[in-house]
Formats: sequence, C-alpha cells, structure tokens
Amino acid sequence: MKVVVVGGVAGGMSFAARARRLDEDAEIVVLERDAYVSYANCGLPYYLGSEITERSALLLHTPQSLTASLALDVRVGHEVMSVDTVGHAVSVRELSSGRTYVERYDALVLSTGATPIMPPFAGNDLPQVRVLRSVPDVDALQALLAAGAKRAVVIGAGFIGVEVAEALRHRGLDVAIVELASQVLPVLDPEMAHNVEAALLGAGVRLHLATSVTAIRQAGGQGVDVELADGTVLAADLVLMAIGVRPETTLAIAAGLAVNSRGAVIVDEHLHTSAPDVFAVGDAIEVVDAVIGSRATVPLAGLANRQGRAVADELFGHGSVLPATFGTAIVRVFGTVAATTGRSEKALRAAGIACHAVHLHPAQHAGYFPGALPIDLKIVFGVDGRLLGAQATGTEGVDKRIDVLATALRAGMTVNDLAELELAYAPPFGAAKDPVNMAGFIAQNVLAGTLTLWRAADLDEPSFATTFILDVRSVDEFAAEHLPGAVNIPHTQLRARLNEVPAGVAVRVYCASGFRSYLALRLLRQRGWEDVASLSGGLATLLAERPGLALSLAAGEHPSELSRAS
Repeated sequence: MKVVVVGGVAGGMSFAARARRLDEDAEIVVLERDAYVSYANCGLPYYLGSEITERSALLLHTPQSLTASLALDVRVGHEVMSVDTVGHAVSVRELSSGRTYVERYDALVLSTGATPIMPPFAGNDLPQVRVLRSVPDVDALQALLAAGAKRAVVIGAGFIGVEVAEALRHRGLDVAIVELASQVLPVLDPEMAHNVEAALLGAGVRLHLATSVTAIRQAGGQGVDVELADGTVLAADLVLMAIGVRPETTLAIAAGLAVNSRGAVIVDEHLHTSAPDVFAVGDAIEVVDAVIGSRATVPLAGLANRQGRAVADELFGHGSVLPATFGTAIVRVFGTVAATTGRSEKALRAAGIACHAVHLHPAQHAGYFPGALPIDLKIVFGVDGRLLGAQATGTEGVDKRIDVLATALRAGMTVNDLAELELAYAPPFGAAKDPVNMAGFIAQNVLAGTLTLWRAADLDEPSFATTFILDVRSVDEFAAEHLPGAVNIPHTQLRARLNEVPAGVAVRVYCASGFRSYLALRLLRQRGWEDVASLSGGLATLLAERPGLALSLAAGEHPSELSRAS
C-alpha cells in the first residue's frame, strides 16, 4: 500500500510513525510545504521568551532522522497543488526548483492544519505585524527583537496571546493586550479568568478589553500606531496577531471534499472524508463536542496526534473510532496556571443546557504541610449529576486536578463518582479529601437539596433589597471589608444569636470561601429558616465575578476593583 500524507507536524507525522509501526512494507510519502517537519509548535512561545534557549530543541525530527528510524519518504519544500480524488493522485511542486510532478496514492491523509486569522483592517500587512504558528514565524519575531523592538501589542487574549505576552515581558518589552471579549481567555467563565488577568496586570501587561483594533498605521522610525475602537492609540514596534485560526482547507475545497460553513473538512468517526480513500486530521477538520454534541474545530496538538494514530489504525486493519473531544487545555501566565476541560457554564447556558456549578478554593495539598497554596476550582454538572466541565486556576496542583476531571469526563462520571474517587494522598501531594473529592461532595449537597447556592447575579435581583445578608466570618474579617448592608454573626456564635436573624425573610449567607456559610446554612435550615442560600465559593468567587464591586468598611465604602485597562 502507498500512502501520501499532505502536511507534517502533529497529525501527519503521528499518522506516518504509527503507520510504519503497523506495516513495515507500506510506502509512506510525507509532503510538507515548509522547510520544517515534526517540530514542537507548542514550544514556540517559550523559545521566544528564552525559556527554551536552543532553537534546535524545537526540531524534534528531520527528514533524514525520519528516514533512518522509520524509513519514511519525507519531502520538505514540496507543496501539493491539487488533489485528483478520482485518479488517486496529487500534483506536487518542488519549491526550490519549480519542478512539478504527480504522486499517486492508494490512500491520502490530509493534515493541512490551520492558518492564523488576519482581520481586514488597514495595516495588517505591515512588516511589524506578525503571527506565531511555525518556526519561520518565531524566527521573524526574533529578528524584530534583535532589531531593537521595545514595545509590543498582542491582539487576542486566547492561549497563544497570553503566552506570547508573557514571553515578550520576559524579554523586557512593554506589552499591551487587546481583546474583543470583556475578559482574557474567553474559553473560561469570567470569574475563572480573573486570576489570569491579575497575573498579567501584576507583571506590567496592560489590558484593553472589550475593544478591537480598527487600523495599524506606520509611525515614525520603525514603529507603528495601533488604533482601537475606543479611540486609544497604542505605540508598538511589534504587533502579534493571535485572535484565532481558521482551517487551511483550500486544497480540500478545490478537490471537492465536503466542508462545513466554517470551511473545516467534514469527517466521519473513522476520519474518512467525503472522497474514497481520503482521510483528514488535525486543525483542518471538524470534531464532535463530547458534552453538547455539536460540531466544532478544536486546534489542539494532542488531539491532532490522536487523530493521526486513529487513521493509521483504521487504514492498517486495527480499526479505530475516534471519540468526541472535551477540549482539555492548560496555560501558564507569570506563574498562574489556568486549565479547562469540557464545557464552560456560559457555553452550556448559551446552548440551553440546564446545569449547576460549584466553586471551591482548597489548598493543593494538606494545609498543615508547608507551602500549601490555593486552587480555585469550578465544576459544572447536569441536573442528573453528570459532570459536564471543569476549570481551575492556581499556581501548583492545577494540572493534576484538571487531568483527573478530564479523565472523569471521558469515563462519563457523575459528581457521585467524583466524591468516591480514590486519589493518592500524602501531605506533600494532596489532602485526605482531595479538591476533586470536595467538588463532588459540594455537588452532591446541591443535588440533594441540602445546599442552596447564590451567585453574583443575585445582587441584581430587586428582591435582594429585602434580603437579610449574613456574614459569618470573624469580627476582624468583617471589619476589614464586607458586603454593604451585611450583618456580622461569626459562625461560631450563630447558635447563641439566632434571635438576631429575622424569621420569614430570605437569608443569604457568605464567608470567605463557602465552607463556614455552608455550616451556617445547615444550622439555620434545621432551626426553621427555609429560604437560606450560601454564596458559591464565598467572597473569593464573588469578587472574581464582580471585580468592581464596592465593599464596605467600618469607616465607609471603597471600591475593590481590578483595573480593566491602563
């Protein structure tokens, strides 16, 4: 069998390597347009920021090493110009010589990836405007830095955008981020993005949220002016476009393959396209969202690698059905880690899916062991208890918990299962009740009705004006800051002071993180108060959901606000 692979890197090379392991006699030809194949594109921001010091570390394999180890025919600088799905052939141009030739195949694997989105505003073609997708891209950025770039504007605050912002700050540049959404990392729920925003601001990155770029114009010397929709003008020597990618499917469309409205190649569960003997993998295809069931593009390297492996299994007789995806992802920003798996609460509600959400703020290991640090954890689950998504931020232990929750999602677990998971415990590594277990416990209480939660949105309800707001923190905590109109009864004194809680009215209890208010709720419920709710995640979550919320002091009110721009 002869298989031609169009495009290397994650999906294509994963297929080729797996195919060789399954069939020593297959003829496997990889045609890559660029000069590099099998490189670590996820490592590019870290090379830009000098954490990875050697450029060669990014180059995992060369054509020569792939030939030596796997007997692959890898041809870089060879661009596929067209696909003849009837004649089972591709037309190829060798870029160095201009020579064209036809390569026939028994099976074809398209791994053409995605291309960065470039909005059609004036100045998007200036030499200072760059993207970061490949080794030549990072070389171009390094050249701008070597030429003396001191000011950078990053357009887009997704994963690549915040990683590049961190890298450029590490290199000493003045950095601003522009993001159309009202938060960074729009894939997260707003309150879960708060810590990342704080980390960026704390590192000196200026945030311009809820606005967009209207034009980029050449300024004096080598600089440019980046004009924003809100009238702000940002001076820059380097502009990084990171607003997303679109499937690179020009070749597939010209070949008559079925694509969706966004141009992504439509594939079945075996990654077959609409043409016989043609498969597609990676960022160019649509996948099934495992939670909602909708079709989406999910440009993640791990997913592309698994798709390449699945096609090899399918093609060489091992059979493979690629499961739907949960979009698990993680990012580090100036020491703060944010991770997600499954769907966010806002995405579920936008899809009309009823769900619950709980927030908690446990330590990453036993609190009595030195070095305990908080994790902000959120899980979202259905009314039937099935886990639907999770997000976490913190400095340590985030990756461990999100991986456990991603595994739970894949297994179709419920919150009852989370509560019963047996996870490794010793004081330096975790707690006897791991944060994942704790999330399951809280969710069980919600489903059982022994815990009712209230959220920041409840502050906007007209009925909240007549609600009794009970702060069960200590006297000192209350004096430092508290919700306007709140009455302080520390939870340790509540039994003796129940007469201070009015009967027949809604009671909304809060503390710092949600545990003490839960204790107060259970006490009040069992003493006759019916309409009692505890603040989900306590003030820690409330202030992340409402960063501009004014809290009260003994001497008056003051704003406790996270600046949204500089």
